[in-house]
Amino acid sequence: MVLDELRDLLNRHARPDLRTSIEDVLIFKAEHPQPPTPTTYGKVLAVVAQGVKRFALGDTVYEYREGQYLVASVDLPVTAHFAKASPELPGLGVGLTLHPATVAEVLLQAAPGDLPELGDDAPPGLAVSTASAELLDAVVRLVRLLDRPQDIAVLAPLIKREILWRLITSDQGPVIRQFGLPDSSLSHIARAVQWIRDHYPQPFRVEDVAKLAGMSVSAFHRSFHAITAMSPIQFQKQIRLQQARLQLAAAPADIAAVGRRVGYDSPSQFSREYRRQFGASPSQDAVRLRATS
Repeated sequence: MVLDELRDLLNRHARPDLRTSIEDVLIFKAEHPQPPTPTTYGKVLAVVAQGVKRFALGDTVYEYREGQYLVASVDLPVTAHFAKASPELPGLGVGLTLHPATVAEVLLQAAPGDLPELGDDAPPGLAVSTASAELLDAVVRLVRLLDRPQDIAVLAPLIKREILWRLITSDQGPVIRQFGLPDSSLSHIARAVQWIRDHYPQPFRVEDVAKLAGMSVSAFHRSFHAITAMSPIQFQKQIRLQQARLQLAAAPADIAAVGRRVGYDSPSQFSREYRRQFGASPSQDAVRLRATS
């Protein structure tokens, strides 16, 4: 019954730009199966109400379906799509952007004995679980506010905090808790991830980025791979290729310049790695992107 109501709400309130009148709440709707599309999962909770969504991070493929949720605690380059969708049964999901400061506030309100101790290992940056009845109920009540816009300003912040608490006390609690702790290994790696994203065309030494993150090189390598499922250099390559594809969609005739702008000195290496990532050379993919647009 809860999922039925959630599907109805999402169907009625979905917009092409995904946005809603509730801050940080997005609604996803797909009426056709989508090709795998490079994107970035930011810091978000995403719940699927209908359909099957798949995404690939590095060499690992994940899948979550109705009644399940994904938590992303770091900005990661993934390839994602709704695998099952039709006009009669569209893929439906709702996302809530997560903020470390808000998580930290909720953690501070918890009594010392309410939370188990955190382990020393870094949690993965992406995780999928089955939503509890309490979590789904809170998500439905949040989306239900779209039918009562006069209640949003007062009630939406309260329900968002409840959702965070349900996540903190769920199977993925360690991910959310480290996300809200400024000195956790996840927070250190998040700083490194942001630096690489901001400076992706530039070569870098792993030792320098580890220092920026405030970690030893060995701990940095271990935690970075645990959280992102990639090495720092592989992560940079994913960002470069995603940016190249975005630029090719805007300027398909300038392939060599695009390769240089995203950090490739060698056109042949750019073409080789692009083909491996997207299944076509930059020139072929540019034609395909132009036809699609």
